Amino acid sequence: MPDHNYFSNLIWQIADLLRGPYRPPQYERVMLPMTVLRRFDSVLAPTKARVLAEFEVRRGGRLEGDALDTHLNSAAGQRFHNHSPLDFERLKGDPDNIEKHLVSYIKGFSKNVRDIFDFFEFEAEIERMREANILYLVVTKFCDVDLHPNAVPNEQMGLIFENLIRRFNELANETAGDHFTPREVIRLMVSILFIDDDKLLATPGTVRKLLDPACGTGGMLAEAQNYLREHHGAAKLYVYGQD
Repeated sequence: MPDHNYFSNLIWQIADLLRGPYRPPQYERVMLPMTVLRRFDSVLAPTKARVLAEFEVRRGGRLEGDALDTHLNSAAGQRFHNHSPLDFERLKGDPDNIEKHLVSYIKGFSKNVRDIFDFFEFEAEIERMREANILYLVVTKFCDVDLHPNAVPNEQMGLIFENLIRRFNELANETAGDHFTPREVIRLMVSILFIDDDKLLATPGTVRKLLDPACGTGGMLAEAQNYLREHHGAAKLYVYGQD
């Protein structure tokens, strides 16, 4: 299985398409949201048909807003969903309407995901890429990157984001270390965190909660889950993060 460096390099090559319309320090405005979008598209692919069927049944009914989102999230088996019939493969099929369809696709996500792309102000970047005649090419190239969880587990996806963020910060002349904690340091921190609870965690049915208030891409939380799976498989860990 290719490692996170392989996928990071693959995505980084796509950034070369932005050269001209974007200055290198601006690449992250496109590359980070597009990477997120491709990952979400891949995660939701197995349950896409089920969500579309549920949406057709529920559309126009009594369920709406957050209640409808919750129902469709359940159908997707995730904490988010997309009820648009579009996906990356279908976006490739109509280059003349790529801007309209990409915006429509993003609007098909549940509100929690739409908020992410609103934060990125991504519609403005979509328009900018369309005007530069590179939007379809960028979407097509991302479609060729397989970010399905079977190919890229969550922990590896976190490493890909960390790698990309570090590179973008270097382009912006920022100190990469301000935004990145090496994994070996995280593993040491996790080991220290749980060292006094080993006996308790070995008890079946033990439940613990872990909060990282500056989680970044979630590396600390992912390593904590890995630690418990490896050393205390009978314990249950709920993780929470913000940044």
